[in-house]
Amino acid sequence: MINFQTNPANYKHWKLSFDGSVARLEMDVNPNETLAEGYELKLNSYDLGVDIELYDAVQRLRFEHPEVKTVIFASGQDKIFCAGANINMLGVSSHAHKVNFCKFTNETRNSIEDASEYSKQRYLCAVRGIAAGGGYELALATDYIMLADDGNSAVSLPEVPLLAVLPGTGGLTRVSDKRKVRRDHADVFCSIEEGVRGKRAVDWRLVDEVVPGSKFDQAVKDRAVDLTETSDRPGNASGVMLTELNRTIEGETVTYDFVNVSIDRTRRAATVVLKAPVETTESGLTMDEVFSQGAEFWPLAVCRQLDDAILHLRTNETEIGTIIFKTEGDLDTVEFYDDFINKNGSNWFIREVSLYWRRTLKRIDLTSRTTFAFIEQGSCFAGMLAELLFSVDRSYMLEDPMEGDDRPAPSIRLTQSNFGSFHMSNGITRLETRFLGTPEQVALCEEKVGQDLDANACDELGLVTYVIDSLDWQDELRVVLEERASFSPDCLTGMEANLRFAGPETMETKIFGRLTAWQNWIFQRPNAVGEEGALKLYGTGVRAEYDLNRV
Repeated sequence: MINFQTNPANYKHWKLSFDGSVARLEMDVNPNETLAEGYELKLNSYDLGVDIELYDAVQRLRFEHPEVKTVIFASGQDKIFCAGANINMLGVSSHAHKVNFCKFTNETRNSIEDASEYSKQRYLCAVRGIAAGGGYELALATDYIMLADDGNSAVSLPEVPLLAVLPGTGGLTRVSDKRKVRRDHADVFCSIEEGVRGKRAVDWRLVDEVVPGSKFDQAVKDRAVDLTETSDRPGNASGVMLTELNRTIEGETVTYDFVNVSIDRTRRAATVVLKAPVETTESGLTMDEVFSQGAEFWPLAVCRQLDDAILHLRTNETEIGTIIFKTEGDLDTVEFYDDFINKNGSNWFIREVSLYWRRTLKRIDLTSRTTFAFIEQGSCFAGMLAELLFSVDRSYMLEDPMEGDDRPAPSIRLTQSNFGSFHMSNGITRLETRFLGTPEQVALCEEKVGQDLDANACDELGLVTYVIDSLDWQDELRVVLEERASFSPDCLTGMEANLRFAGPETMETKIFGRLTAWQNWIFQRPNAVGEEGALKLYGTGVRAEYDLNRV
């Protein structure tokens, strides 16, 4: 089982150090500490295990170190910055693992860009040595790239000539859309093995600055200090430690404090239940109390657990094709926490919690699984939890109480956060995406903020897909789950990815749309993964044999 939980004390591949408002995140990969057998992580190359540590470090820098305004990415190895994804690892991995690996690495790089833009924690990449493939992709995720001019250091995306695959898709998109490299220059750059160095790397917009090797270290320090001036992060605040999650895996269940996952292998479905806290919030909450709670602050705690659950299902349960979201608890409690976050958004920690929710909801959007929401008695879909209803492919709401259940019929409650806090990858909210053809509907929904909306009201507003009475509830849900399980997973992956991101196209939607389509295709082509393919033969000295048909 692949575990996404770690901490700096257990890092095998990264080193964190701090100097006031500047942190240094150094990549020094241990070649023998691999996630699986059959390869070595030579030349600062990486597998999913290396990127899990990177994701953890980025999260901790945001939450545990509010004083850090600039993060320097650097290599701990001489003459090599990073050789990118380990080729032998890709050669021995399953197709599903390769695609999930590419998706997670891109999400992690997106989280770096998110930290730069919204947390104002700037990232500087100091490239001394070769930054190839995924190594250059790591640099591309930062605000500013500095390259040593020492006759050795260079940046490259050599996957096309060497491996017959794409540079993680994100590499190509960031070159063209983020760094705005001229098309002809980009074509040359992506077609050569040796890469580009020196003044040409700056002229072609591949890096921001080239510095002589003898002056490089001091220039990096100076530039990092300059970048701190563009940050609004507090210099004297105490961070919030991201303590270890309390998780238990037994049989077909995964249990956290506020999230439960149960797996039905017959229907190839997992039910994820998010629970509101039971304590009362009538007395209110102060920021001092929030900081004393730390990682146990419910909006952060449930978000961390949901994030881990989604990653676990993605990676360790590849045959589970449907994820069902449910909630349990009191609507007032969820609304209280949601309003607290909205009212205190200027606080650095509350901002980070809200941004983490946005990233986790995006991870659900980008997960290649069918997603449903079931709104039953005892549900608490309000605010941030209501956002799940607009992220799923379909939602089903119970119209009236079930026989023998004294609880009232379910309702949902919208808050202001549903109208601006949680933008999708396309840059607009889920409600704006939902009502792309009828934008006036968003305003009608906003008029209902704070009201309890029963099944009929939700149906009229278009907030749910189906309203079902108690007599038909169980049968209807059984049929829809069995129907979904009968479809081709390949077709569903393509269909869902096409339908989820209506509206504007952004660099983010391009990256993941292309990842779903092109990497899925290329990673199954014999030119890449066949017995005579480039991935299989890399490092053997034997040239790949290509099928030369273009389509």
